[in-house]
Amino acid sequence: MEASDREARIIASLFEQVTGQQFSKDRAWRIGMMLTPLCAERGISSLGQLAAMLEKGRDEALAAEVVDALLNNETSFFRDRVAFTQLTHHVLPRLAAAKRERRLRIWSAACSTGQEAYSLAMIFAEAEAQWRGWTIDIVGTDLSRVAIARARTGVYTQFEVQRGLSVRRMIDWFDPVPDKGWRIKSEIASMVNFGRHNLLGSLPARPAFDLILCRNALLYFSPDTRRQVLDRMAGSIAPQGALMLGAGETASGLSDRFCADPTALTIFRPVAAQSVDCAA
Repeated sequence: MEASDREARIIASLFEQVTGQQFSKDRAWRIGMMLTPLCAERGISSLGQLAAMLEKGRDEALAAEVVDALLNNETSFFRDRVAFTQLTHHVLPRLAAAKRERRLRIWSAACSTGQEAYSLAMIFAEAEAQWRGWTIDIVGTDLSRVAIARARTGVYTQFEVQRGLSVRRMIDWFDPVPDKGWRIKSEIASMVNFGRHNLLGSLPARPAFDLILCRNALLYFSPDTRRQVLDRMAGSIAPQGALMLGAGETASGLSDRFCADPTALTIFRPVAAQSVDCAA
């Protein structure tokens, strides 16, 4: 199915209202591709009928399914090797050095099906001696009900584990599951908690995070929405913490609550009440 301009506007408007994400013209093709199976499952004859039902606003469950179907859940294990190398050798050791208690709290925001959060857990498991005696709390959140449900299972297809994982890591951290693929081992799964969260909503109720990863999510927002999200995150990050964005994203010029870390790409430091010299 292909959506007319009017149908696309109705659906895109709902999507932006719920998620804050904008559907640019180069992404409009996703409407027909992602919603055609939903229409078939629901017995809806066309995108026109779907748009009319959404416009009436009487079926909240349908609206939630539409939003979920349109969310971009693209991710992979150790996505962007440079970023994970930087985390392993520079960012995490520096955060640890600034801590008074041997505990790190990490938030993987917009985590999709969980690969980023589990990749973080593997970093700590593979450096057991370095992190012995530390408590590592990793939280993964996403708006998508389907994505979070999958993340909690810890089960991934052969294709998914091959994206970003070496054979050694597959053997070390996964068990084969007949006819399904691979399941993350309990020692890794136990380090991560998953939950639903909308980046436009209130922050997770917990102590401040030492590290927040929000990669490849802000690029779908308008500048004003990016500013709102960044300001919310600034309220949930420890004074000596760090925010990691995606390779094509920045907080510079959008929020005066963060400044770029000159020693690490895509890392931003919170500007606390005291002056923070980000040129240092």
